[in-house]
Amino acid sequence: MATEERLYEQLIYEEPAPKVARIVMNRPSRRNAQGITMTYELDDAFKRACHDDQINVIILAAAGDHFNAGHDISGEGPQNPERDQVAGLWGGDYQGKGWSGFYAREKEIYLEITERWRNAPKPTIAEIQGSVISGGMMLTWMCDLIVCSEDARFRDATAAEMGIPGAEFFQHPYEMSVRQAKEWLMTGGWMSAREAERRGMVNHVVPREELPARTLELAETIAARNPFTMKLVKQAINFAQDQMGRKASMDHAFQMHQIGHMQAMLVNGFPIDIESLPPVIRANVEKLFAARKAGTQD
Repeated sequence: MATEERLYEQLIYEEPAPKVARIVMNRPSRRNAQGITMTYELDDAFKRACHDDQINVIILAAAGDHFNAGHDISGEGPQNPERDQVAGLWGGDYQGKGWSGFYAREKEIYLEITERWRNAPKPTIAEIQGSVISGGMMLTWMCDLIVCSEDARFRDATAAEMGIPGAEFFQHPYEMSVRQAKEWLMTGGWMSAREAERRGMVNHVVPREELPARTLELAETIAARNPFTMKLVKQAINFAQDQMGRKASMDHAFQMHQIGHMQAMLVNGFPIDIESLPPVIRANVEKLFAARKAGTQD
């Protein structure tokens, strides 16, 4: 079926070859940090590709030098989705008392929406260059296949610098060995593209200048196969991974993530451990929360 033309503020939706959709995060000035606008534009674009019978494979790419800098904490743009954007059923007031609002917000915009993208029936391929940080790992891991450039590097700094035991979409021990996942989170260090390939986290590492072409070549190869069979392959392997405890572990880790936020709030009055943040980031976060506090008191 044909898809109607849509205009996105922070995405580009294109069809670079027959049967292939390419969704490009297009916020390079912010290293494609993911805020509310991008999140729900991504949701629309994934649904658009999944509902288009002429599309068999979806590529997720990014404009600029870096794939994704994680969740946007700049304070720019809307902080919560509009009611008609909300995809999950948890509901609730995102400004609710105690922890209820924060919990509902993170469950909607991080955990459940990423899980739904992971379970999109059509094969998805991440096309990655440059840095991928914390929340950006969620957009990486939700894809079925990963092709990255030689300069790609990966980091989840939530534990080392924020007092949170991993990003909300806690795929870590299913992307590498348990001990590797522990060290990576506990140290907050960078993982190179070659190391990610060695650990089995990425499928291919290619020269930067060849990245789009090589990713598209892989997408076209899969797009030429029987699309129903490809959906069955994906469903079967995802189910096998879930039988290994992935979904239950992720749900448990999400609760630990919330405890990390609550501990930081009790100790520092912020939902992250500002004492562990690098000085420049700490100054920006303190400024943001001061502005939000002043806004709620007006």
